Amino acid sequence: MSDSRTAGHPAKPSGHQSPGAQRLDAQPLARLSAAEAVFNAIRTDIESGTVAVGGKLSSEAMLSQQYGVSRSVIREALRSCTALGLTVTKTGKGTFVVANKVANDLTLGHYSARDLTEARPHIEVPAAGLAAQRRTDEELETLRHIVAAMTTETDPESWVALDSSFHAAIARASGNKVFASVVADIRGALAFQSETLNMVADRQNASDTEHQQILAAIEAGSAEAASLAMAEHLRAVGVALDSILNK
Repeated sequence: MSDSRTAGHPAKPSGHQSPGAQRLDAQPLARLSAAEAVFNAIRTDIESGTVAVGGKLSSEAMLSQQYGVSRSVIREALRSCTALGLTVTKTGKGTFVVANKVANDLTLGHYSARDLTEARPHIEVPAAGLAAQRRTDEELETLRHIVAAMTTETDPESWVALDSSFHAAIARASGNKVFASVVADIRGALAFQSETLNMVADRQNASDTEHQQILAAIEAGSAEAASLAMAEHLRAVGVALDSILNK
């Protein structure tokens, strides 16, 4: 999905262009990914009432043509609209607007954002501390490889996959099968959350820095530092989620 990080403007559609897309053209699109630009346009149209509650969005093919991006980019933008509670996609029928403002909670796969925010500190903070004490050389090398790949990854979907792999690898390195099993179970929800936060709250660079701090503490074998670094990372994620829900 190489064009999901494209810096150019979405292509102007032939014929009618939605007000949301027109407003988007006034923004510094060179700083936005293509998926983020499309998402912002759709969200603006929904929240402004240009596309009313109960209305159906254009098909993926039409949106792809309108914005000059691939259908995978359109799907990425639509997933964020769904995660924010603005739309719902019905198989074979299309995507419909169900709300004109963000829901009080986000649906992230089988779990909600609130579910993850409440549970993760009780699982991943102690897991990081144990990983610092128990990780093997092989597990440490795996973590190093993941973090290095994340800092240079420009494809959003690939970065999200690495992000969930990082958290799962820490849980495995803790040597606690319960922690490893729980994080493996929520891995899909973590991916949904990362994708949404990166697009809506621009969290990717900050997460890279926080992951590096967690890795450094695990490398040093400091359980206290690793736990604190993970706690700070999860706190920052929570703040970003709150900013979305309370916007």
